[in-house]
Amino acid sequence: MDQNKDNEFVEKLIRLNRVAKVVKGGRRFSFSALMVVGDGNGRVGYGFGKANDVTEAIRKSVDKAKSSMINVPIYKNTIPHIVNGEFKSANVLLKPAAPGTGIIAGGAVRAVMEAAGINDILSKSLGSGNNMNIIKATFDGLSSLLLARNVASNRGRSIKDMWG
Repeated sequence: MDQNKDNEFVEKLIRLNRVAKVVKGGRRFSFSALMVVGDGNGRVGYGFGKANDVTEAIRKSVDKAKSSMINVPIYKNTIPHIVNGEFKSANVLLKPAAPGTGIIAGGAVRAVMEAAGINDILSKSLGSGNNMNIIKATFDGLSSLLLARNVASNRGRSIKDMWG
């Protein structure tokens, strides 16, 4: 049963980095991996893992990504409204797009959108070019998305009362 659960997730490797620690005998290499995992249906998460072996670093990052998944509201294969995500100096602007537009986004943001199952979106990454900060800014924006139906029900009103 656990095998089927692994197959339903989309796993995207954002960055694999080899780092060296200088010790008395020379350099000691280890690896860090940044992964995005999603089910293609509105659930997505990211993880960062470090290990002495590439496969172990990837496995750790996938495990962390699966444990940190968030639900993203999807409306007609796009997001419900414009949102701006921020983390440190990285800003990511996410705009809903018309059907058939596709994913207009850079590498890290594109991987998050594909894993989440969002097919039509416009995005612009501003500020930092650090992949980790861009991913965190994207998740900040996605976690602040709201559907009109949910906002209206939380306030105990109908959609028509709130927006005419």
